[in-house]
Amino acid sequence: MSHRGRLPQLDGGIFLTDGGLETVLVFEEGLDLPAFASFPLLADDAGTEMLRRYYEPYGALARERGLGFVLESPTWRASRRWAGELGYDDAQLDAVNRKAIALLEEVRASWGPDGSPVVISGCIGPQDDGYKPSMKLSPDAAQ
Repeated sequence: MSHRGRLPQLDGGIFLTDGGLETVLVFEEGLDLPAFASFPLLADDAGTEMLRRYYEPYGALARERGLGFVLESPTWRASRRWAGELGYDDAQLDAVNRKAIALLEEVRASWGPDGSPVVISGCIGPQDDGYKPSMKLSPDAAQ
């Protein structure tokens, strides 16, 4: 199912999305996520399967209700800055971002064609700590 050129969520329908991947993995699954990053789970089959399992109940709810779904990639910290802290170089970072989207394409395909659109969203988190902005704009900077 392809939505290139047209975003179905703009047609006025209701879409669900997941409920906070990293928070669930840390507080419900008991995982230690260095730098609060979930993308390193893509490094092995067990981590990738955990991500698949995470998405399933959300997708099941959307299908049950006949709603669209936005599959959000596990890439909130998969930027140069955060990935660099975790030892990823540019080539590894590119590969993990591509692997994240490929996983969501597999998840979407596994849900089958029930007529409800499933959109893949590539998540981009903050460059720095979203709770501690690195730069405060002066009133003049906003102009």
